[in-house]
Amino acid sequence: MKSAKKTVFAERALLVGTVSPGTDLRRSDPLEELARLAETAGAHVVDQLFQQRERPDARTYVGSGKAQEIAQIVRDQSLNCVIFDNELSPAQVQNLEKDVKVKVIDRTELILDIFATHARTYQAKLQVELAQLEYALPRIARLGAHITSEQQAGGGAGIGMRGPGEKQLESDRRLAKQRVTSLRRELKIIEERKRREVSARSLENTTVCLVGYTNAGKSTLMNALTKAGVFVEDRLFSTLDTRTRLCSFGGGVKVLLSDTVGFIRDLPHGLVASFHATLEEASQADLLLHVVDASSPQAEEQIKAVRDVLKEMKCSDKPTLLVFNKVDRFRDAVERQIILKRHPEAIALSAKAGEGLEELRRRASSMLTAKLIEMDVEIPFGEGKLLAELTTWSVETSRAYVDGHVRLSLRVPERARYKLERWRSEK
Repeated sequence: MKSAKKTVFAERALLVGTVSPGTDLRRSDPLEELARLAETAGAHVVDQLFQQRERPDARTYVGSGKAQEIAQIVRDQSLNCVIFDNELSPAQVQNLEKDVKVKVIDRTELILDIFATHARTYQAKLQVELAQLEYALPRIARLGAHITSEQQAGGGAGIGMRGPGEKQLESDRRLAKQRVTSLRRELKIIEERKRREVSARSLENTTVCLVGYTNAGKSTLMNALTKAGVFVEDRLFSTLDTRTRLCSFGGGVKVLLSDTVGFIRDLPHGLVASFHATLEEASQADLLLHVVDASSPQAEEQIKAVRDVLKEMKCSDKPTLLVFNKVDRFRDAVERQIILKRHPEAIALSAKAGEGLEELRRRASSMLTAKLIEMDVEIPFGEGKLLAELTTWSVETSRAYVDGHVRLSLRVPERARYKLERWRSEK
């Protein structure tokens, strides 16, 4: 018996974007990122269309003339999807679909679709579902356009079920609101539990968090630093769930290193709010490693996008080390010097080639140890558990054995002082 093969239908898509008047389209491709997003979602990009426009048209965003041009391209090239690099209102989507006769998707809906496809854990699936429902609520009229004004009750319903009933559209909206309330409640419980877990880990341990634009190479860098073997793929949003591993930096500093979901320009606000629990590591971290794809022509815009999200998460005041990754893609050393001259505090490296990792460890260790306090302690041999713990969250500078005790000089996080206070000694 032959096994059935699953056929994946790749939608033929037209990308549409607006740029400010006077933008030089020869220097950069404004729709390059949208094209990658569309391909990640499984679409086949057939054509692109730009429009220079001061402000959006209230009815179709691009105006009636451009809408007719889009409709002509759709017919001529047998397309079945139009993707906008802008956030459209429900009315604009509805009007555009009437004009072009195919499905119209905006940037936010596209990103939500990718997140839904890549969500693996229960928490990530709940977070994506909440963001999708919050996006869809004002658009339920469009989503339920196939529904007529027929009522659920009445007609052939049984005794006690006949009567005026409730319109399907109203029922859909009510059920969606109930589901949103339920998801928020469940995610709040998860967030509180996650916060307790992260706080417990961070109480003594020094924590470092990788943040950055999607596909900047955060997972590759984590593998290079920890040999963790986490999943790596050259596509947008391949990581949605936070992974934490033990990592050794220079000077005996051991930290818990976390990899987080990638950011993106115009990241939907609902996603930032929904993924708050996932990003808890960033808000609790002692140091953020902001990873940037140095080879991207939009590197500066991506840095700004990440900083905007960190500001929204109230993490903008965290100690941060800027890390330019993928410098092995530069054709000559001059390009690297240009970047470092623009950002003299940054580090240039290649996580894939292993170049610059020692400098990263040294700089990160220096930033972390600057915040440690010095303590001299005498701990009895019987406190074996505490002595074992010390190796994970303190830096030992000297050790001696005296009368059944271990005499240690340590550098520890301020928040861990309480665990050693009873064993403190004076030199």
